[in-house]
Amino acid sequence: MGRMVKPTQLGHINIRVKDLARSEEFYTDVLGLEVTHRRETILFLSTNDLSHELAISPLGDGASGPDNNRVGTNHNAWLMGSFDDLRQMYRRLKEKNVEVLRIRQNACSMGIYFADPDGNENEVYYETPDARYREGGWQGEFPEKLEEVTA
Repeated sequence: MGRMVKPTQLGHINIRVKDLARSEEFYTDVLGLEVTHRRETILFLSTNDLSHELAISPLGDGASGPDNNRVGTNHNAWLMGSFDDLRQMYRRLKEKNVEVLRIRQNACSMGIYFADPDGNENEVYYETPDARYREGGWQGEFPEKLEEVTA
């Protein structure tokens, strides 16, 4: 029997929103994504020179929002290049009055959770280069803090 064929990585996510322009502003202004292609019925955005990592499809103002009691995607996670980048993103979320829903951490990573204007949940996170979740990395606290504690 040969090797199991599998994907090399997750290529992109497509989310549904009420207002395409409002979502474009959020994902470019808050997260810093760049529009790589647009059509009337879909918008493509990326963090790098790929064609896209995020596609956004408008449903119109009458669409209902996400429902946490239904099967579906829980959140989209965006990996930050450094812990300092995560810290800067945390400050930007606060400056843009984006509600931080929660902050989760363990010995290997820290993540900040927030929702877009339609309630689609996102996470920005940093993971240590030597993260070893299979060796107990889910336990403990991350070695750094988002904000400096002043006495």
